[in-house]
Amino acid sequence: MSIRILYISEIVGKTGVFVVKNLLPGLRRDLKPDLVVACADGATGGAGLGRAHAAYLRKLGADILTTGERGFYKKDIVELFPKTSWLLRPANYPYGVPGHGWKVFAAGQEKIAVLTLLGQAGFPRTHLSNPFLLVDDLLPRLRQETPVVFVEFHAATTAEKITMAAHLDGRVTAVIGAHTRVPTADARISPKGTAALTDAGRTGTFLSVGGMDPAGRVREYLSGIPEWTRDGGEALELQGCLVEADEAGKALSLETLRVPCKEVMVERTRNDDED
Repeated sequence: MSIRILYISEIVGKTGVFVVKNLLPGLRRDLKPDLVVACADGATGGAGLGRAHAAYLRKLGADILTTGERGFYKKDIVELFPKTSWLLRPANYPYGVPGHGWKVFAAGQEKIAVLTLLGQAGFPRTHLSNPFLLVDDLLPRLRQETPVVFVEFHAATTAEKITMAAHLDGRVTAVIGAHTRVPTADARISPKGTAALTDAGRTGTFLSVGGMDPAGRVREYLSGIPEWTRDGGEALELQGCLVEADEAGKALSLETLRVPCKEVMVERTRNDDED
């Protein structure tokens, strides 16, 4: 019996939440995943995850929400981390930081371990411990509970993400990269049975800069003055991947996903933190 894990790449802003609302029910019906993991690190305003959006994305059908370097940007989410089993922050945060970096979830008669890590390069505001050493310490504990281990790796460079995939080759089911919000074309399964993808992309608007309105980003590059841009709104799609594994934790297939959203989003005046 195979195990299917649907991974929804980084949900960006209210546009991304809208896409999940419209597409996830159909994907659950058609793909029949045993577990849905969704990266929600940019779901609220493009940077961070608010408590209302976290609850709403769960209601829409995401089994697990992951975060990265922006996990604690929205203050109302901080107290939720230690109270839930379905909300993850990177495991390499210091001891005592609220929340969990990994969990083992029941999926029918099987168990799936989900672990999220943050890279060390390119994060000037967040400096965490070495993810390579940490995952070596954690893996024996996780594999005592289940051989199916899904690793999400938030990193800013392709080199660090590809290196992590090589480091974990044959020891985990999948290593899926996040953070850069641009899908890569290197989906692969190694001879040792580990699925890897350097970056699964983003969920929201494809004709954008990382899910945000291109005009504001252009002004930033022209002026050198940082600008908080709004969500983009064109060419909506859900990006991500579907991993299929056997009971021994070996990947059988890895399918990248780019699913267009045909519904048109109507701008509202309500606060972005409301669903």
